[in-house]
Amino acid sequence: MVPEKMAPSHPKNIIFLTCDASGVMPPVARLTPEQAQYHFISGYTSKIAGTEIELGIEPEITFSACFGAPFMVRHPFEYAEMLKQRMLKHKSRCWLVNTGWVGGRFGVGKRISIGHTRNLLNAALEGKLNKVKYRKDKLFGFEVPLSCPDVPEDVLEPSTSWGDKEEYWKKYDALAARFIENFKLFASGCLKRSSMPARRGMGSGE
Repeated sequence: MVPEKMAPSHPKNIIFLTCDASGVMPPVARLTPEQAQYHFISGYTSKIAGTEIELGIEPEITFSACFGAPFMVRHPFEYAEMLKQRMLKHKSRCWLVNTGWVGGRFGVGKRISIGHTRNLLNAALEGKLNKVKYRKDKLFGFEVPLSCPDVPEDVLEPSTSWGDKEEYWKKYDALAARFIENFKLFASGCLKRSSMPARRGMGSGE
């Protein structure tokens, strides 16, 4: 008998939601347990007008440890380590799903289609993304599917939808630099507690 208010089993898929207003991150990426730790500790997203008080039209990049920093009483790594151990024990997959902009940053591109996001989530949950080929992201190291049912390839590869590829990579480099700067707030605490990879601050283990 399942105890009251407890799920009957552990999740096989874990979803991290982010909203990238810079328009450079892929709509979905598969994370290793170490990468899941890194992105969980980072808690990257964008504050959007209409959901935040006193915020102007322009979205604001923000990092909130464990996607809920005000509610975390311990060092973020402790929660990230619990996440990793449960992922390993129950063979759970972790996906970073981006509901932000494609084809350019805010003001240039557009929000990714809800239909495309829904198709990506369904494919991940139904195991369809386990059967496709992936590319390794050169900055973050996570894996991005090259195909997904009912999702155009130019959505899966954000750089192809930008008019200026050079500008795309400048923006991507700038975002990666923001991740690295933010992680410096937590790096020493993480390294004291484990052998969590710190190269380039991306948790890739390379």
